[in-house]
Amino acid sequence: MRIGFIGLGSQGGPMAQQIIDAGEDVTLWARRPETLEPFVESGAKIVGTPAEVGASSDIVCLCVVADSDVLEVASGPDGVLDGLAEGGIIVVHSTVHPDTCRKLAELSATKGVRVVDAPVSGGGRGATAGTLLVMVGGADDDVARCQPVFAAYGGPVVHLGGLGAGQTTKLLNNLLFTANMATVVDALALGETLGVEPSRLADVLTKGTARSYALESIAASGGTIQRIATHAGNLLRKDVGLVADIAGAENTTGNATFAAAQSTLGKIEELQS
Repeated sequence: MRIGFIGLGSQGGPMAQQIIDAGEDVTLWARRPETLEPFVESGAKIVGTPAEVGASSDIVCLCVVADSDVLEVASGPDGVLDGLAEGGIIVVHSTVHPDTCRKLAELSATKGVRVVDAPVSGGGRGATAGTLLVMVGGADDDVARCQPVFAAYGGPVVHLGGLGAGQTTKLLNNLLFTANMATVVDALALGETLGVEPSRLADVLTKGTARSYALESIAASGGTIQRIATHAGNLLRKDVGLVADIAGAENTTGNATFAAAQSTLGKIEELQS
């Protein structure tokens, strides 16, 4: 199977490498030439446009940052759709609004191309280990064709429903992570007022029934969210905004998870200012 990959950042790069290591025929393109340097001697083919990626592939994976990036790379001038043949599949690994995937599917359908959404969780470390959580939305047959690709870097791989279901699930995951950070920060602050040093309290709580990924992340940062605010604050703000838009005011007003997430975003904004 011929696989194209676009988006070779800290997560996409290891994902592409895993596909190469699995023995697939891989074609790469990147907007930043420096991200292609590790692949020069990898056996992958490096081309000059997304359209050339499409022309050399049966399945093209996108791991770019934003909704606009997905649409531009896939359907803009010299985009993937200009090269991908009928029967091809575009896989959206980026975390975007489900409607972006549906819009891309409408554009792709005119050329006989299918779309699957498959955002992932686990970062570059998970990609390198082949343990990314892959949250998949799309038609059964399309997802089945993509399974060998997902298996190269993912486990578990979960098919959640029709197109957009993967994105909705990923956004809910990020919403809950953001909300959990608020309760962690407040608990550590309470502990400090009661005489327990925050970093030591966080280290102990990660070994008890209160443990969570949010707690582990904050514990690894010495009991603060400064590192998370610096590296992921803007992405969390984007994702909470996207899921709020999907849910609508009737499902967000008075919802404890959204309230806690907004509390975290407020703390992040203070640190970033």
